[in-house]
Amino acid sequence: MEVCIVGGGTAGWMAASAMAKKFEDQSLNITLVESEDIGTVGVGEATLPHIRFFNQALGINEREFMKETRATFKLGIEFVDWGKIGQSYIHPFGDFGQSINNIEFYQAWLSQSRSRSNSDLSVLSDYAFGTVAATQGKFQFPHSGQTRAQRSFGYAYQFDSGLYAKFLRRFAENLGVTRIEGKVVDTTVEPNSGNVTSLTLLNNQVIKSDLFIDCSGFRGLLIEQALKTGYQDWSSWLPCNRAVAVPCERQNSIPPYTRATAQKAGWIWRIPLQHRTGNGHVYWSEFTSDQDALDTLIRQLDGKPTAEPKQLYFKTGRRNAFWKNNVIAIGLSAGFLEPLESTSIHLIQEGITDLLALFPHENYAHTGGTRVLQINDLDCDEYNQRMALQFERIRDFLLLHYVANDRSDSEMWRYFSSMSLPDSLVEKLDLWKKRAYVQRYEHGTFLPPSWVAVLLGQNISPENCDPRVASISSSEFHRHAEAIKKDIKNAVDAALPHEAFLRKFGAYYSEPVLR
Repeated sequence: MEVCIVGGGTAGWMAASAMAKKFEDQSLNITLVESEDIGTVGVGEATLPHIRFFNQALGINEREFMKETRATFKLGIEFVDWGKIGQSYIHPFGDFGQSINNIEFYQAWLSQSRSRSNSDLSVLSDYAFGTVAATQGKFQFPHSGQTRAQRSFGYAYQFDSGLYAKFLRRFAENLGVTRIEGKVVDTTVEPNSGNVTSLTLLNNQVIKSDLFIDCSGFRGLLIEQALKTGYQDWSSWLPCNRAVAVPCERQNSIPPYTRATAQKAGWIWRIPLQHRTGNGHVYWSEFTSDQDALDTLIRQLDGKPTAEPKQLYFKTGRRNAFWKNNVIAIGLSAGFLEPLESTSIHLIQEGITDLLALFPHENYAHTGGTRVLQINDLDCDEYNQRMALQFERIRDFLLLHYVANDRSDSEMWRYFSSMSLPDSLVEKLDLWKKRAYVQRYEHGTFLPPSWVAVLLGQNISPENCDPRVASISSSEFHRHAEAIKKDIKNAVDAALPHEAFLRKFGAYYSEPVLR
């Protein structure tokens, strides 16, 4: 089978690497077409823990990958000024505490926290290793020799996405992927099947293929421009539509977490890498100008800028179909959700994983002398349903950050305080407010602890808890809770500072770091 990937960058080379590895012992010819003249967005630097399993499936050495991409470890995201100005919390990767009598720990904590006799009860975040270690700037790997409380956390990476794409390019080319430098100027669609049959490049080279992966970014060169799939505009729910990014010299220490600081018309990210700090301001252009957005970002940099600002324009939403005929859209060509919870690379990974699970068989028909790959409509529908659920559930989680707060100090925050929410998010909030219950999905990126972190971190308290907590006495809870705190404290005390851990692990890049 001939497969052509249109576009490089993170999405293109992740797709090429995964397919080349999956089918390295089978007859699959993979060609990737990209142009050096067409830039990539290239500011996605923070990830979710799922990326570890993607790299592991490829057989990538973690130490080598981190050195090559100047990566740091990430235990979660700190949100500043979201619930209220002056308030902050961390959304950690992992659970809070551990269940007691088969009841979620946070449920028992909520019940106990309402008692006046428990006024000295620790905050919920004290029972999560990821939060405690992040605030102290420490890191260690979870391992089987630890107690459950000490190892019930995940970690992700913060890395240079441009270097990651180059790293994967070498990996994919070593597995036989062919790269062609060129700009696509025309697309041929077979009228009977609706399949794309070939691409024409600026130098008149024609590339024929059975299956096309559209990684062309916002343009959607194949999925939209050729196949006219259509786009669901979610700007009414997630109206931030621009971003400006500026890297700067890194600070003296490297925090093992990403920071998102709310602003009057958007929010600012800070992502610490080994060699620099990534910064950006996501904003709603109706309430601030491009220049004011840049000025706001520059004022909050930790160090001297190391490059010129990069301006980005986008519209949140997704394609009506991610897989149509013989074209699958992956990455920004499939849709865009703002990077508040570092989901951009994760959505690329989800698209690739689902494609590999539903990869079409070599079933061909010949129409007018042209060989046409026959796509199973059921596979196509299943893929579209899975990806639609991923996008919609991430959309709801991102929107939660904007609507679960007490801010009314600007036009943007007043807009969110009175907006109509998607029915799916309304249901989620109703279940939480009534009994602190969070639905668990089969297809959904964020597990209940993530929702709990944001809901409680932004002051959305439920009216009631799981009724089973009545069976847990105050003394039993306190013994259980104190044991968890002690275990976490011991583990964090024994952990190394983040940068020291990077050096000991051998993941530190050898060139001197800017200061």
